[in-house]
Amino acid sequence: MIANPFTYSAPATLEEVFTMLEDGSGKVLAGGMRLITLMKLRLASPESLIDLRRVPNLKDISEQGGVVRVGAMATHHEVEFSPVIRGKCPLLGETASQIGDPQVRNMGTIGGSVAHADPAADYPAALMALEARIHLRSAQGERVVAAEEFFLDAFTTAMEPGELVVAVEVAAEDGSEGFKYEKVPHPASGFPVVGVAVRVKRGSSGIAMARIAVTGMSSHAFRARNAEALLEGGKSGAEAAAVVGLDEEANSDLYASADYRRHLARVHTARAIAAALSRAS
Repeated sequence: MIANPFTYSAPATLEEVFTMLEDGSGKVLAGGMRLITLMKLRLASPESLIDLRRVPNLKDISEQGGVVRVGAMATHHEVEFSPVIRGKCPLLGETASQIGDPQVRNMGTIGGSVAHADPAADYPAALMALEARIHLRSAQGERVVAAEEFFLDAFTTAMEPGELVVAVEVAAEDGSEGFKYEKVPHPASGFPVVGVAVRVKRGSSGIAMARIAVTGMSSHAFRARNAEALLEGGKSGAEAAAVVGLDEEANSDLYASADYRRHLARVHTARAIAAALSRAS
């Protein structure tokens, strides 16, 4: 199917972007991995596309004062291979490496993925485990939202009309931390049927810090705080994994039932915890 007619603009500044967004008829184009598909199916018919690729400083990846900042237009490939990410935030790079295929990773962007909030996207689990902060900007200014408060439901975020994701910030990981992103990819799309991101840090008497987040199982990614508490309380990885998703309503479709998704989440949480612990010094 062919998309409905639309106009195309490539502004050079964010100010121009916000001006074009004022009437509500336009859509922002980042990598286009989801938007172009929806337009071809005529599930989305924006009157205009506003391409962000000419806007400066939206692709930068940097670290300062123990904080890693990833510009929204950084592609998955750039996130995967960035020396800053590999050295300071390897969980995010490991997650990016498992997104789609090389073509998708070379075009898709972290900001586009975050803003689209697909319930089976890879990034949300990693960003929640990393306790990331999402930077949003509009014509009125900039605000910051914690990742856990940003992803509200399927394709639903805390973004307000006229706002753009401009960057993602995470604290640089401690070198002694262990991490792992574990997923079950859908054989057709590569999206995670279930994906689990884990961070752990050992203490003198066990696990001093645990962060576990799950994507694909429910309508949006979530922190498995009950499992985190069990790990930090001295329980085994298997015991912690057994409670993942207890309070979450699981998705069900032709490929995987709700019970199967919940089962996968627990199995792969246990595997991710074991792998993360093996990496923790």
